[in-house]
Amino acid sequence: MALPIQKQATYWGIAAAVTCIVLWYLGNVLLPFVLGGAIAYFLDPLADRLEAMGLSRMAATAVITIVGIFIFIIGAVLIIPTLVQQTTNLFNVAPAMFAKLQAFLATNIPSVMDQNSAAGGALTAVGDTIKQKGASLLTAALRSAASLLNIVMLFVIVPVVAVYLLLDWDNMVARVNDFLPRDHAPTIRQLAREIDKTLSAFVRGMGSVCLILGTFYAAALMLVGLEFGLIVGAIAGLITFIPYVGSLVGGALALGLGLFQFWGDWVSLGLVAAIFVAGQVIEGNYLTPKLVGGSVGLHPVWLMLALSIFGTLFGFIGMLVAVPVAASIGVLARFGTTQYLDSRLYRGLSGLETKDD
Repeated sequence: MALPIQKQATYWGIAAAVTCIVLWYLGNVLLPFVLGGAIAYFLDPLADRLEAMGLSRMAATAVITIVGIFIFIIGAVLIIPTLVQQTTNLFNVAPAMFAKLQAFLATNIPSVMDQNSAAGGALTAVGDTIKQKGASLLTAALRSAASLLNIVMLFVIVPVVAVYLLLDWDNMVARVNDFLPRDHAPTIRQLAREIDKTLSAFVRGMGSVCLILGTFYAAALMLVGLEFGLIVGAIAGLITFIPYVGSLVGGALALGLGLFQFWGDWVSLGLVAAIFVAGQVIEGNYLTPKLVGGSVGLHPVWLMLALSIFGTLFGFIGMLVAVPVAASIGVLARFGTTQYLDSRLYRGLSGLETKDD
């Protein structure tokens, strides 16, 4: 005999509360394992395809690991040093760039720079802050990131966890399936398939879109000659998963930097703008329809709300789990809505009479 609904709700509520408490207190400890699990989930379809080609699971995992190490070495040698250097240079030249902006506004729009105006006072305050703290912002950010993420541990533990989870992924799914409550196993499997479909479309699809667009923006901006093209492309690609935000933020940052570097060279400025227009066209008409699809079901506002709430409550680890949790809640909400529309609470007595007829 199945447990009453009240007891089931109690047990599931306790499980959810325990999960939240664990995330709250052990967020930083769990970070490498969550990252490793995310990488394994991302690469599992590739391992399945290699298995379908005749490789064993261990051989498929070994091939993926070797290719991953090769890509990491290339990035560590060619990309990461340039990215760090451009970031450092951007922080170093920020005061000079802001001084040029103030001089430009004072010459062309003197009313804005009036110390008695609200805009002038705000700009002066921002300029003083950049001059006083701009040089130390990067150092403080790197120190806090090092203390928060424990970078050395991440580089050691995350790959190991990802390899082990990728190797045993199918076995773990089978074991979880064995522990499902028998009365609800078909429904849970159906919901799990829908959640996996949503996650695979969003995480794998949007991850690929972010990587492709970030590479395109960075390479194109560097070809145009923008001094901080790599860091701008990386930022734009990183936040592309929020529709229009990546291109708008990246485009505004690139044009702002381009105004100081290419002032008077309107062709170069036009090329910078054209790069982001082209990126938006490619994303909207090809990349997102092909790699993500139209049935993801994650509204941008819902996604931003989930990122804000989980990031505030659980820090960086909360931002990592925000998308899976948002996707899961979305699937469960749609399932609950369907159940509600078929229930007596919604249909009432008239609905029962209609069914009887």
